[in-house]
Amino acid sequence: MAVRAAVLPAIGAPLEITAVELPDPGPGQVRVRLAAAGVCHSDLSLSDGTMRVPVPAVLGHEGAGTVVAVGESVTHVAEGDPVVLNWAPSCGRCHACGLGEVWLCAHALSGAADVYARTADGTDLHPGLNVAAFAEETVVSASCVLPLPKGVPLEDAALLGCAVLTGYGAVHHSAKVRPGETVAVFGAGGVGLATLQSARIAGASRIIAVDVSPEKEELARAAGATDYVLASETTPREIRALTGKQGVDVSVECVGRAVSIRAAWDSTRRGGRTTVVGIGGKDQEVTFNALEIFHWGRTLSGCVYGNSDPARDVPVLAEHVREGRLDLSALVTERIALEGIPAAFENMLAGKGGRALVVF
Repeated sequence: MAVRAAVLPAIGAPLEITAVELPDPGPGQVRVRLAAAGVCHSDLSLSDGTMRVPVPAVLGHEGAGTVVAVGESVTHVAEGDPVVLNWAPSCGRCHACGLGEVWLCAHALSGAADVYARTADGTDLHPGLNVAAFAEETVVSASCVLPLPKGVPLEDAALLGCAVLTGYGAVHHSAKVRPGETVAVFGAGGVGLATLQSARIAGASRIIAVDVSPEKEELARAAGATDYVLASETTPREIRALTGKQGVDVSVECVGRAVSIRAAWDSTRRGGRTTVVGIGGKDQEVTFNALEIFHWGRTLSGCVYGNSDPARDVPVLAEHVREGRLDLSALVTERIALEGIPAAFENMLAGKGGRALVVF
């Protein structure tokens, strides 16, 4: 059966909206009709070569939809079930999984090298980050689908698959923000806005949003920011001025650039925690001297997928949605068709908006 999809024919090439032929789900596979897919900065990084992906490919890794069919041995979902796509399923067998660190699974992206579909002329296609969500339908491993808990709108649930798991996990799992602490969030895109909401849920007393765009202040404050700082060379000084000259207890960097990582570090109080969520290129080098590492006593940590276990955390996030603590729709600044993805990429590069959501 043919479905429309956004295909990346080669690294750096424009996306092509075309028909692709999907097979029936085989053993251990699930076919999903997409309701929506978020356009994440990681998709842009994959398309321009910052992150590697086999091509040609259908990108899109943040999605939700309805099960159309299941293959043999699939028992946790059935036809008609609403589901969230999980682009980084854990194998349960590798060293990281054995330690309980499923977000670092050595085999999480092994499916991205598979051929999952073909174009009308027979060209093999790879499934981006496992799930190929930039398509009307997709066929994925059963480990890539999570039942969607009740009470979460299906379209907005797409954001649970990446932006919200990442932002929530950065606050609750990586930085472990405690009630009353102060937090700075660098970057007010989709992940940044989810991080701001999560800091509010955690009970942070002061939440400072930092971004290059003055237009994002309203979005950031609606997500929970108590203060808004335009990114500049003086950002750390401004943040210290807002926190009794101390700096924040926690900085979360959601951009992936050397200058913002360094600014997040410099904005953190002595003994505080700096968590880096943003994915930068190999050319983004951050330098520290030995004396400052000793003197400031800060912790600098990376954060992969929010250090989250989707099977554990999606039900928790759903409860926050049902209770009104987490507003998924507030993260979405634009609802688009497949043809709108290139423009959404351009908006990311220009620092505009929050999350663009492809709605099918």
